[in-house]
Amino acid sequence: MTKTAERNAGSLAGELLDWFAREGRDLPWRRTRDPYRIWVAETMLVQTQVATVIPYYERFVARFPDVASLAGASLDEVLKVWEGLGYYARARNLHRAAREVLERHGGHIPSHSAALRALPGVGAYVAGALLSIAFGRDEPALDGNARRVLSRLFRIRGAAGSAALRHKAREVLPPGSAGAFNQALMDLGATVCTPRRPRCEACPVSRHCEAHRQGDEESLPERRSPRRLPHVDVTAAVIWRDGRVLIARRPAHGLLGGLWEFPGGKQEPGETLPECLRREIREELGVEIEVGELVTSVRHAFTHYRITLHAFRCRLVDGEPQPIGCADTRWVTLAELDGFAFSAADRKVIAALRAEESSLPIA
Repeated sequence: MTKTAERNAGSLAGELLDWFAREGRDLPWRRTRDPYRIWVAETMLVQTQVATVIPYYERFVARFPDVASLAGASLDEVLKVWEGLGYYARARNLHRAAREVLERHGGHIPSHSAALRALPGVGAYVAGALLSIAFGRDEPALDGNARRVLSRLFRIRGAAGSAALRHKAREVLPPGSAGAFNQALMDLGATVCTPRRPRCEACPVSRHCEAHRQGDEESLPERRSPRRLPHVDVTAAVIWRDGRVLIARRPAHGLLGGLWEFPGGKQEPGETLPECLRREIREELGVEIEVGELVTSVRHAFTHYRITLHAFRCRLVDGEPQPIGCADTRWVTLAELDGFAFSAADRKVIAALRAEESSLPIA
């Protein structure tokens, strides 16, 4: 970097840090330097907005205040506290990583990049945030907001944008103040340098912004054309016996891994919904069922596809459920369902069941 570029970078950093000192958001995880709490927060913040994260973060650290308490908890307990936040692999990885920290690092979260990145679920962003904010290391942390700010400041376009952003982030990082600088970029992107209609007149570093100078700030960062999400119909069996309903636990890996559900699965081409449900229950639990009336149909969108979940009241006609295609099964009362972690779609089925609690199952 030339001396002029160094001066410009220093000026940019100084002005942004001054703004952050005045305007930075007061967030619960910014009131501590505890690496564990910052780790929990930054993990939750991946692909999730701050306003959504705050109540989940506060519940999570109240229930699991340190690495040891998280490592000592069961996956069921962790998923129940996480329930509703989505992207459940984050919770599973955080739980696994806490156990590794306890076993391999004496309960102390590693302060070096290689050891930190070796933990389950710790990618470049979470590692950068932890190293800079909790440990004071000169490391960038590029969330979506920071990427947007840098792409506009330096007018970075094209397929090489990611590598160019990482390079530029390191170049302008003020030594000794990386944590505050990273958080300043995040806050600027969240409150001023927004995806659409950025408030350039309120930006503390607009005079450094190449995109603003060229008048094309809204075209950066370059966006991929939105693709249409495929749709899948999914069935679920609400199987009653002696006042209890059957629930199944999903395998620990994959989408919604470790959560509980009403057993069922995806409809195959050419199948009716009842045919699908009978086949899925046979494959998953090794039993035959009679499919009765529809309880409810629930729509839900995941990152890569959308579903409509069709839940039917059902009755066992042959066999005793066995966890063949699932991790576990339980017979529980409607009231006891609150003790288990379910997906958002299954929670809506539970709400429908409670709304018609007086309805009788198939005789």
